[in-house]
Amino acid sequence: MKNKKTKLGYTSTHAAAGIKDKLPSIETWPNQNKNYTITIEMPEFTSICPKTNLPDFGKITITYEPAKVCAELKALKYYMLGYRNMGIFYENAVNRILRDFVSAVKPKWVTVRGEFNMRGGMRSIIEAKYPKP
Repeated sequence: MKNKKTKLGYTSTHAAAGIKDKLPSIETWPNQNKNYTITIEMPEFTSICPKTNLPDFGKITITYEPAKVCAELKALKYYMLGYRNMGIFYENAVNRILRDFVSAVKPKWVTVRGEFNMRGGMRSIIEAKYPKP
């Protein structure tokens, strides 16, 4: 794909930044129960805008129903800290978190919600779901 710039200088390289970067693995432990929901809030999520190299701040909330395993929180924290110095648009970060979480935990369903701090007078909320509605 050609790296053509938009009017504001964004390129396909900016758009793809961080999507395939290596991150710590999300570990799991055996689930002992059925039919319940887990909500994990991470109010100090940070990443780097791949175009401006400025930090993005927000809150990530993962809500899921476990199947055979649950996400191990310490490993999940290290996974999330891996974004701190990563250049990635927050829309891509939310979808990548969903992809990696589904791959590791294999939940019955999961929603990943990113609520990002105001920038330029606008605030973004991104939500990704599995399975897709």
